Amino acid sequence: MPGRLVVNEIYLSLQGESTFAGLPCVFIRLTGCDLRCSYCDTAYAFSEGAPSNLDQIENRIKELAAPYGTTVEGMRLPIVELTGGEPLLQPASLELMESLCHAGFTVLIETSGAHDISRIDPRVRRIMDIKCPSSGECERNRWENLGHLTALDEVKFVIGTREDYDWAKETLTTRRLPCAILFSWVAPLEPAQRHKSLKPVPEAHTPLSRRELAEAIVADALPVRFQIQSHKIIWNATARGV
Repeated sequence: MPGRLVVNEIYLSLQGESTFAGLPCVFIRLTGCDLRCSYCDTAYAFSEGAPSNLDQIENRIKELAAPYGTTVEGMRLPIVELTGGEPLLQPASLELMESLCHAGFTVLIETSGAHDISRIDPRVRRIMDIKCPSSGECERNRWENLGHLTALDEVKFVIGTREDYDWAKETLTTRRLPCAILFSWVAPLEPAQRHKSLKPVPEAHTPLSRRELAEAIVADALPVRFQIQSHKIIWNATARGV
């Protein structure tokens, strides 16, 4: 493959989020993001990285996947996820995802929802954020993306405040979401993770604990999946490559 990508890291771990949580997964973290969400825990990927050609990347993925010879629920293990940063800022990510699908991998992409998802190979499972108010990037939501989602995809509301929850709940009633819906609790950032460029949480917002979020979902009978970032429970919240 002729294309190139700037890659922050490639590693094998367990998927910590989404409906695929708990499965072995090869992560390809790409460099660069044009958003500065208040809760971003991967600010190191804004600029750190090195260029690799697509053949090198795919060979590394296959090397990490080599010990696995099994499938689960019809999926080859490990699954593969492109994340960031924002993978869609680099056009060659589309070519890599298509090639990985051809190779038989179950491919996921984590994307901010601020960029066009329509050109992604339809075999890829798109996990797309809908940015809530406390992110500071709510106005960047590309609402036309909702028309491209299918039942294979997932949308994720990252919720850290009561205002986020109320906004997300209202969005469920005003927007058609034809796929799995995730309400993901914001784990507070460690001091070392607070990049100076991140947007501030509005002062008027009221923080919401993970228990309060879970109890609100139950009380309001919302048809959503509560999730936490399980990798932050298993490993240190600031650990990389996990």
